[in-house]
Amino acid sequence: MTTSDPAIRAPAVTVATSMYNAAATLAPAIESVLAQTFGDFEFLILDDGSTDESRAIAQRYAAQDSRIRLIAMPRQGLIRSLNQLFAEARAPLVARFDADDICMPQRFERQLAFLADHPDHGLVASETTFIDQRGAAASNPPIHRPLDHEAILGQLEGGPILCHSAVMVRTDLVRAAGGYRQAYIHAEDYDLWLRLAGQTRMANLPECLLAYRITASQVSTRHVVIQVRHAAIAWLAHCARRDTGRDPTAGLEALPGIDALDDLLGPGSAAYVRKRTIDRLLYAPDRLADDAWTDLIGHIADGAPKDRLWRVAMRLLKAGYPWRAALVAASLIRHAA
Repeated sequence: MTTSDPAIRAPAVTVATSMYNAAATLAPAIESVLAQTFGDFEFLILDDGSTDESRAIAQRYAAQDSRIRLIAMPRQGLIRSLNQLFAEARAPLVARFDADDICMPQRFERQLAFLADHPDHGLVASETTFIDQRGAAASNPPIHRPLDHEAILGQLEGGPILCHSAVMVRTDLVRAAGGYRQAYIHAEDYDLWLRLAGQTRMANLPECLLAYRITASQVSTRHVVIQVRHAAIAWLAHCARRDTGRDPTAGLEALPGIDALDDLLGPGSAAYVRKRTIDRLLYAPDRLADDAWTDLIGHIADGAPKDRLWRVAMRLLKAGYPWRAALVAASLIRHAA
């Protein structure tokens, strides 16, 4: 089957799911898609080299419902998997969906209706609820995302603007933008939203149309330092595109280290990335003592406000990092002069 086969009628929506070792959550995720009130979709499930029972579970569902197509691949990573899903999508709209989340029954119906009524919008997501590993309601505080395009633009720099797993987007827009970029690993969705923001209008529906699963193994927990660094670089690249029409990170397979950012993106870029990283991790002493340690010391050297960083030293001390706390204190004293 190819995306250009004229003998096969294209569905209205392609549901695009990449999975890796998702056996514990895959069945209810698939069933939530099959239970949609709008049924004219193809469901592409790309198995990214799983070593558990994920592939067998997807195969069982595919044998029961012809709308499901399983794409079995050796391990290639999420970004390449997502780009392959968009390349193989036959529908004019793609509904992104992660293999550990749950779609509310009217998700596709509501998002399709919005995009039909708003042809100037290329993307719509929604508010979400939260569930835990067992599928029970999680106690995480709600995230109130901006609803209309102007509000989204106002929060582009740092606010939670779109839930990736709840997005429905016009397929051609993502293809024309070049898809997800490998350099922005763990922030590939945010980088894409920034690039699309100048090409189309975006919105969030106020309804909670997705239950987002909170787990200890998710990217925003395991790779938060890389994620926030790359998101900060994506913002700087966005500003460069806006101001000069040129993206200094275009074509990069990997982003440079922080110390090289001033040469790539302009003076002050490294300090900006360090500040964004520390702002995100102020209350995470374990991260500050480990993955973000060089960011913290560099942030002090950048001339960051000292009061809050003395409080960081106290948090490190209370969390069981007396040597790190002493080094922060010494750095604060040294750079106070």
